[in-house]
Amino acid sequence: MALSGSRSLKSKRPRPGSPLFQPSGTHVLQKLQAFLRAQYPSYGFQEVLTPTVYKKRLWETSGHWDNYKDDMFAVVGRGAQGGQDPGRQTGENEEYGLKPMNCPGHCLLFQSQKRSYKDLPIRYADFSPLHRNELSGALSGLTRLRRFHQDDGHIFCRHDQIMQEITETLRFVHLVYQTFNLGTYKLRLGTRPEHFVGSVDEWDKAETRLRLALDDSGRVYDINHGDGAFYGPKIDILLTDADGKDHQTATIQLDFQLPKRFALEYDTSVSNEKNMPILIHRAIVGSLERFTALLLESYSGRLPFWMSPYQLIILTVGEKANVRQRAEIMARQLAFPDARPGAQALKARKFMVDCDNSNQSLGKKIIDARKKGYSLYAVLGERNLEQPPGMQTLDVTLSSHPKEQDVQKVMEDFLQSQIQTSQSESSEGRIATRDAATSLTVQQCQELMTEIESKYL
Repeated sequence: MALSGSRSLKSKRPRPGSPLFQPSGTHVLQKLQAFLRAQYPSYGFQEVLTPTVYKKRLWETSGHWDNYKDDMFAVVGRGAQGGQDPGRQTGENEEYGLKPMNCPGHCLLFQSQKRSYKDLPIRYADFSPLHRNELSGALSGLTRLRRFHQDDGHIFCRHDQIMQEITETLRFVHLVYQTFNLGTYKLRLGTRPEHFVGSVDEWDKAETRLRLALDDSGRVYDINHGDGAFYGPKIDILLTDADGKDHQTATIQLDFQLPKRFALEYDTSVSNEKNMPILIHRAIVGSLERFTALLLESYSGRLPFWMSPYQLIILTVGEKANVRQRAEIMARQLAFPDARPGAQALKARKFMVDCDNSNQSLGKKIIDARKKGYSLYAVLGERNLEQPPGMQTLDVTLSSHPKEQDVQKVMEDFLQSQIQTSQSESSEGRIATRDAATSLTVQQCQELMTEIESKYL
């Protein structure tokens, strides 16, 4: 997949750790988000939206101002350095901070309502952008940014629910990494750091819980002493890139401190008795940008069809105006097979389809399509337009795909089913094959793409 020029995933213009994404790159991140969102109902998560900027007082309450301030962006409000001027609104002279993480906001959401032991666990998910003031020398492509999006989540639960929640989160991680066929990932337990909040006893209990969950998972893990967050121990999931460098993606963190700092509580089964929930921080892929970079490397730039911004391209043969015009029409039909206005558009399928109407030879167009990473290419010439519009065909070929054999099998099964369906129809409606290409109508091509995408290929 090209990473330069007008079709690049992100802008090459230098930015301070905050990339500009082209439409193709935006499509990839949105597909990744959509995949994760589709799993949330199965794991009991509800998505929320939270602010980007909070007052300094919130960060002091959470402990971030004392323990994480150097990694935060401070924002100066109007009049912050001019003293308390008469006529200014209350709080206008305060300092603010761009959020580096979502946990304080999620604590406020939990705090906003009266909670019962029957309500727990409560699970929030959040894709809001985060800002961290990384050193300029630490910035690296998409893997280390100052502004990024994370599939952040927080679970508020009872003590007796901790093990089940951690176990389910580890299963969630395994499902996602298995879907993306990323191979073996590492598990690492981070223990109490030099600077921490809370008591040693609380930390020991939290670390014991995480060790038990890892032991029960049956997976091998190692221990990184002193690598816990300042508020609690954590399990990090790491992927290794082609250069042998480990990148942290998913994380599971057990926190006894933030609920105490925010005075979170829920009603127990005993009359007038309150208890404090336990907070579990979790991210399944971590930074979406970093995960995308690792996917691009793992798949050599050729992403699976269901999330690729280059799913199909129509290549025209010759310079006839009617062929070019028909190619543009077919491209729109393939891209939006269920196009309709209003609320019905929410249910519509959408594919990433382009059209090459240039004057280059067909051979050159095919080479370009393969180089850019299109999963499928479809050839259209005058011969394809001999039938009436509804019966006109495209000669479709599998170009390149990380799971080429699996996709080829889907195409063969689809072809066989279409042949069986067309046996009782006229010869004009039958499937034809030419060399490695398969002649399909627009509708059949839409059905084929739907079939490939539905299998997460």
